[in-house]
Amino acid sequence: MRTTALIIIGGGFSGIGMAIRLRQTGVTDFVILERASASGGTWRDNTYPGCACDVQSSLYSFSFAPNPDWSRSFSPQAEIWAYLKRCATDFDIDRHFAFEQNVTGAHWDELEQRWTVTTATDTWSAPMVVLANGALSDAVFPRIPGLETFTGNAFHSSQWDSDTDLRDKRVAVIGTGASAIQFVPMIQPLVRQLTVFQRTPAWVMPRNDRAIPEWKKSLFRRVPLLQRLQRATLYGVRELLFYPFRHRSAAKLVEWIAARHMRAQITDPQLREKLTPHYRIGCKRILVSDDFYPAVGKPNVTLVTDTITAIDAGGVVTGDGTHHDADVLIFGTGFRPTDPPLAPLIVGRDGTTLAEQWNGSPEAYMGTTIAGFPNLFTLLGPNTALGHSSVMLMVEAQIEHVLGVIALATARNSGAVEPRVSAQRQYVAWLDERLADTTWNAGGCRSWYLDRTGRNSTLWPDGVGAFRRTVTRVKPEAYHFDQPRGAPTPEFSNV
Repeated sequence: MRTTALIIIGGGFSGIGMAIRLRQTGVTDFVILERASASGGTWRDNTYPGCACDVQSSLYSFSFAPNPDWSRSFSPQAEIWAYLKRCATDFDIDRHFAFEQNVTGAHWDELEQRWTVTTATDTWSAPMVVLANGALSDAVFPRIPGLETFTGNAFHSSQWDSDTDLRDKRVAVIGTGASAIQFVPMIQPLVRQLTVFQRTPAWVMPRNDRAIPEWKKSLFRRVPLLQRLQRATLYGVRELLFYPFRHRSAAKLVEWIAARHMRAQITDPQLREKLTPHYRIGCKRILVSDDFYPAVGKPNVTLVTDTITAIDAGGVVTGDGTHHDADVLIFGTGFRPTDPPLAPLIVGRDGTTLAEQWNGSPEAYMGTTIAGFPNLFTLLGPNTALGHSSVMLMVEAQIEHVLGVIALATARNSGAVEPRVSAQRQYVAWLDERLADTTWNAGGCRSWYLDRTGRNSTLWPDGVGAFRRTVTRVKPEAYHFDQPRGAPTPEFSNV
C-alpha cells in the first residue's frame, strides 16, 4: 500500500493544472496516476492528421503560463502536447507522476476516512482524490453488425494507426464530427477513394486560422502584458458567442454566416443539401473549418447520408442496399462524456458506485463535488463543458473551488467533506431550469450533450464569467464536514 495526502487521476490539462496549483499553495505530498507512459491526456493520444485545437491557443492554455511561441492562432496537437509537458517540467510536476497506472477501482473507507485506489500494478491510499481523467479519454465505437468481419485495417481517430499507409487506398470514414472535419481534408489528397458516412450534418463556421509571425512572437516574449491583453480580448469576444445559444435572433445571424460559408465553398446543390443542417445552430457542437467543405467536394470523395446497416469483409453496406468498398475503416465517432469510464469503478460511502448513483445522468455540485462521495473532486465534471469558449477557463475555476473546500476542511479539522444533498439538488434543479430553453435542449436535434435519460448533463448554461463567479466562491453552508476519526492531515495546512 502506497500512501499520500492526495491522488490525482489523470495527467492531462486538468491533472497538471491541479498539480501546479497544489504546489503553488505549498502542498507537495500528492501523486498523479497516469495510465499511459507519458503525460498529456487527449493531446498525447490524438495524433490524427490535422489534429488541432478549435479555440485560439492563447485562450486554450493556463492563465499562469502564457506561451508566446504558438506557431498558429489555432495550435496543432504536437505544440499543445509540448506545451503541457513543458508546464509539467517548469512547475516541477514531473516528480509527482506515476505512469502506467491504469485505475481499476477506488473505494471510500468510512472508518479510516481515506480512499483506496487500485491500479493494474499497485494500491494507493489517500484522504482525498481528484478525478482529472477528462471527458474525451475513451473512444466510442458504433455497434454495427459485421464489424468484426472486416478484413482491412480499422481504427478510431483517437487511436490513429500511423503504420497504415492510406496512399491509393479506398477509405471509409464513419462520422463527421470535430475530429473527422480535421482529418478528412488531410487524407483526401492521399487516397484513391474516400467515402464519408454522415449521420447528421453539422453547422460549420469559418476557422480563419493564421500563422503567427515571428515579430509578434518576439513582441509577446519582450512584453508579456500584450499577450495577456490579447487573451482578455479573445475571452470577451467568445463570451459574446454565448448569446446565440439562448437568443434566437442572435442564432439567425450566426446561421447566416455559416450558410454563407458553405455556399462559398460548395457549388453542387445536391451536396449542399446533404450538408445543410435542419436544426438550430448550436444544438449540436458547432464545428470550425476552412477546408472541410472543399475536401468533400473533390472528385474522389463521396458523401453518404444513408444509414449504415452492416459491415462485411470488404466494406460498408447502407440501407439502400449499396455496398461501399473499403480497404480501411476510420471511425470519427467521438466520445461519450455522459458515461464517464471511471464512474462504475468508484465506490462511495454506502457501497454505491458513482455510475449507480448517477443512473445514466451525472450530477455534481458546482460540477466538482458529489454527495455521498466524501473528499472526492472531479474536474470537467457534469455540466462544465462549453459550446462557445475555452474549457481551460472552467478547469481553473474548478481548481480554485477544490482548493477552497480543502482550506475549509483543514480550518475545521475535518476528516471528510462533501456537499449537502439539499445543496446539490438545488444546484442541479437550477441548472436544468437554465438549460431548458437553450438551443442545446430545444434546438431540434439529439446530441451527445444529452445523456441517456434525455437530460443535458454536459453543458454549463451561461457564460464563462458566470461560472467563475459562481464556482470560485465556496459556500461553507453548502458542505457537510465530518470530524476526523484519526489523526488530522497536516499536509494541507498551507492551502
